[in-house]
Amino acid sequence: MNTKDLAKLTTRLMAEKRRLEAERARLTDRSGNGSGELEMADYDVNHPADSGSELFDREKDLALIENVNSLLDQVNGALAKIASETYGICDVCGARIPEARLRALPYATMCVSCQSRYED
Repeated sequence: MNTKDLAKLTTRLMAEKRRLEAERARLTDRSGNGSGELEMADYDVNHPADSGSELFDREKDLALIENVNSLLDQVNGALAKIASETYGICDVCGARIPEARLRALPYATMCVSCQSRYED
């Protein structure tokens, strides 16, 4: 991979990192402390539907935070690989990951063949 393409992918990864961090902050603010504990709002909980809706929304936000954290870990991993000059090498077989795959999914850690075996 040439330096220009690597710079473009680094820029994309940094932008994605900022986007994910902002999304995590937004979700954490919306769901309370983001610690995984579900705390109910201080309002009249006499109607069970209100409590159920609040609980559902909180659980949904926590699941979204977990997903964002996973994606953020993958993006940070790709940035670390760029820094260590191991970016674009399959974690499983050691082959080069095709540039087209990295352009489509810049935080890919496996070539298509190994990813297919992993998913099966």
